[in-house]
Amino acid sequence: MILVTGAAGFIGANFVLDWLAQSQEPVVNLDKLTYAGNLETLASVQDDERHTFVQGDIGDTALVARLLAQHQPRAVINFAAESHVDRSIHSPEDFIQTNVVGTFRLLEAVRAYWGNLPAGDKAAFRLLHVSTDEVYGSLGAGDAAFTEQHRYEPNSPYSASKAASDHLVRAYHHTYGLPVLTTNCSNNYGPYHFPEKLIPLMIVNALAGKPLPVYGDGMQVRDWLYVKDHCSAIRRVLEAGQLGEVYNIGGWNEKPNIEIVNTVCALLDELRPKADGSSYRTQISYVKDRPGHDRRYAIDASKIERELGWKPAETFDTGIRKTVQWYLAHPEWVANVQSGAYRDWLQTQYAGTVAA
Repeated sequence: MILVTGAAGFIGANFVLDWLAQSQEPVVNLDKLTYAGNLETLASVQDDERHTFVQGDIGDTALVARLLAQHQPRAVINFAAESHVDRSIHSPEDFIQTNVVGTFRLLEAVRAYWGNLPAGDKAAFRLLHVSTDEVYGSLGAGDAAFTEQHRYEPNSPYSASKAASDHLVRAYHHTYGLPVLTTNCSNNYGPYHFPEKLIPLMIVNALAGKPLPVYGDGMQVRDWLYVKDHCSAIRRVLEAGQLGEVYNIGGWNEKPNIEIVNTVCALLDELRPKADGSSYRTQISYVKDRPGHDRRYAIDASKIERELGWKPAETFDTGIRKTVQWYLAHPEWVANVQSGAYRDWLQTQYAGTVAA
């Protein structure tokens, strides 16, 4: 049995689906079901006896302690987080509460549970904390990619809150001996991605005939990781990672945002051409850059390949094609996830900033 937190969100839900497709080991899924948590993503395992869903907060120590005592998991994988930079700029307190306070309370509950396990189970137990490359800050155009030794220099409330959570996890290993593993990933993309993030937002807006908002000059560079590759990397770290170690997980796909948008438009032109024959590129609109926007992230994923034998299976070309095809094939998922709250947020974020 494993306990997965935040497992109704984008990466967590993909992880659960992949886990149950490859293993008979049951999963307890704890998710608060905020705006980005979506049980429809997990509809295919709704009646699977290996999957138990519990709505709740990692900050609810009593609930977490009860789940640990009841299910006796051999591992906890923590995906639970507020994860959108734009939202952290508008509402930073939510990020402090979930990513810092919530992680602290989860650690306390897990520490108490782990401390009372029989010797064999105690030695085998793992807590895997999923984090982000954004904790490392921003790179210059010619700088070497982030390694696990890179200094933390977070630049947004989101990345600062994740950096704090990473430090707490490290401290609980150093101080209490808690058997932890930490992964820091680059930008994920793929099926079931909530359409506030760049790639799904471009797909959804393009199909709806809406502007495709690109921040600043669109030359911010990110490393892109197909979500199913990320899931396979987490499984490998859980299986063979060295206690207390950090593993950077990347796709070896550095690309500027505007190239991503143009690639999405080209795929849509091919797979779902517009009736008038025009390109979706005509919908691109440059908007005012967000405050403190990091210029470049890049992950050096050499350590996980060298020590654990993992590397991504997808290139960006294969992964982005699969992603666009998935969204075209699942309009009902997109429609259902776009709640009133999400639409209100989009209006707040982009109102008055989209260029004509």
